[in-house]
Amino acid sequence: MRLPAFDRSLILRQIALRRRVYCKMSRRTRKNVGIIGLGIIGSRVVDVLRRKGFHVFVWNRTPRPIPNFVGAPAELAEMCDCLQIFVSNDEALDFVVRQLSPGLAARHTVIAHSTVSPSSILAAAEVVERRGARFVEAPFTGSKEAAEKGELVYYVGGDEAAIKEARPILEASSKQILEIGEVGQATAIKLATNMVTAATVQAAAEALALVHAVGVPTEIFAKAMEGNASNSTTLSMKLPKMMQRKFDPHFSVKHMLKDMQIASRLGLSHHLELGVSSAARDRLLEQLQSGHGDEDYSAIIRKFFPDVPEPTTDQSDLELFQSREAPAEAPNTLAELQIPKAATISPSPAPAPAKPPPSAPAQHNEPEPFPHHLMPSSFPAAAAAHPENEANGGAALMEEGVEEFSAEPTEDEPSPQRGFLSRLLRR
Repeated sequence: MRLPAFDRSLILRQIALRRRVYCKMSRRTRKNVGIIGLGIIGSRVVDVLRRKGFHVFVWNRTPRPIPNFVGAPAELAEMCDCLQIFVSNDEALDFVVRQLSPGLAARHTVIAHSTVSPSSILAAAEVVERRGARFVEAPFTGSKEAAEKGELVYYVGGDEAAIKEARPILEASSKQILEIGEVGQATAIKLATNMVTAATVQAAAEALALVHAVGVPTEIFAKAMEGNASNSTTLSMKLPKMMQRKFDPHFSVKHMLKDMQIASRLGLSHHLELGVSSAARDRLLEQLQSGHGDEDYSAIIRKFFPDVPEPTTDQSDLELFQSREAPAEAPNTLAELQIPKAATISPSPAPAPAKPPPSAPAQHNEPEPFPHHLMPSSFPAAAAAHPENEANGGAALMEEGVEEFSAEPTEDEPSPQRGFLSRLLRR
């Protein structure tokens, strides 16, 4: 049955309207970008994309009062075809990918920017691709200033179709995109470049210490480096900060330490001795343990120029014991050493020791060996040679620390060691 002309025109107008709406929605969907992780780089990439006309929706483990903040990663998957992940470590990447997984489909492209171990990036790719979505690894180089200007450099790994889908999004926040190869290889390149960066700053810190030790102003060293063939963008940026002790984070201690630990483990898995990277890792770990993990990694200069000078030791500080009371209920106290409760070391001559009874064997004047339990429990040289510490890239040594020297006897202290302390006090 032929429809009246009025009815046909009405239907055609409705079809045309629906087509226009569909095309508009399709164009908007292609510009919808979901960003997970609002740290130093992720938050700035959000601003850059919005300035360039992208509709950006965001999620962070810690809620932020910013526009288009959603409640969960799965919500981003519903609204956005392209998802960028800027989280800091292996565990966070695994968590986010598994949260995204139920909402992923063939229309999605997931771009992982985290610097993690190659095994973790491969595991994330498997989760995404199992859902039919595309996966691209894209670790980057560039400071927060580069991120603000949209001038990051991305090292990209993945298949050709996935990279083609991701390229327009990556171009919006970068000045260069280097296609490296398969998933996992771009991460290896990122780790390698960070090894050079960390070693450069470590060498600069040692050089500044040497120049200062011989009495040359560090400003002269910085001037000399300007015309030196070894100068670099990293040195030009970090040397002034190190000399001024300004450690506002561009790349934090904790993140550079994480990368050096991954590099050390990766090197060990391929039977490589990465001595320079291990030294840089140890200096970074010292700063983390000192509470400076959120500062810029150039804070390793504190190894040679501490913020607070160490106190000098004079003769009055050399007393081993101060006056103290020994608990009555505790065994092996100072009372057992036959020392008065209020006794202190006196510069006056000590009384002669009582003669032993006739039946007692003659005492020898040879000094007893230093009690083993009073020695520090670990030394860097010995612990570094331990197979377990070597297998962990030396991290176990630094994490365990060194026990403080204790002059007080303990409950399980054998009597010969108490005798040693007794003679020490009498001297």
